Amino acid sequence: MAPAAFTSCFKQSVTPGALRAYLAEFISTFFYVFAVVGSAMASRKLMSDSVTDPSSLVLVAMANTFALSSTVCIAANVSGGHVNPAVTFGMAVGGHISVSTALFYWVSQMSASVMACLLLKVATVSQDVPIYTIASEMTGFGASMVEGVLAFGLVYAVYAGGDPRSGPLRSIGPVVIGLMAGASVLAAGPFSGGSMNPALAFGSAVVAGRFKNQAVYWVGPLIGAAVAGLVYDNVVFPGQRVNSDGATGV
Repeated sequence: MAPAAFTSCFKQSVTPGALRAYLAEFISTFFYVFAVVGSAMASRKLMSDSVTDPSSLVLVAMANTFALSSTVCIAANVSGGHVNPAVTFGMAVGGHISVSTALFYWVSQMSASVMACLLLKVATVSQDVPIYTIASEMTGFGASMVEGVLAFGLVYAVYAGGDPRSGPLRSIGPVVIGLMAGASVLAAGPFSGGSMNPALAFGSAVVAGRFKNQAVYWVGPLIGAAVAGLVYDNVVFPGQRVNSDGATGV
């Protein structure tokens, strides 16, 4: 029974519609990472001391807000507009997508991030691709907690912003998600980097060739995303589930 179920689940993950969803995730994640990492590189080029200059933090936060709002919007009707392995994980834990589909989403998102960072590296020639790092006064555990809290807020916003029960407010869901991301960067950028997105941290680390503290940007966000999905579906709306057609079931 288990092999048959797995085969059926896998077949559903390689349908034409599913393949279009993976492509949508690749495109959206590519442009999101390109904008966020590119903004960090731009601030470093324009400012003599971008590390301590507050305007650099604001610039990256704005890039996060605009880029995430836009990329979520353009992919929402095709793939759900996850643009983030943590969001995909939260959706899988909540039972909104299958595990096999989530794995294909991850491949699309991770490869898109690497490609975006590689393009930035090749195009700028003299500039190094910045990686996410934690502040010297923080521990890896503390940084993971911060990233987990940020991911909780982001994934909760994704759940709420895409919920048909929100009525007309659902149309501004991508904007709300982007604003949550931007606010999180402003709050945690100097401490953990404010990634909230394992693909974002992974792509820059691969191209830069430095993986120090990379676990921080996986463990924290994945746990926070899972908790957010479980809380939204089982605490805020217990016993209710929104189907793909927008109907509410038990």
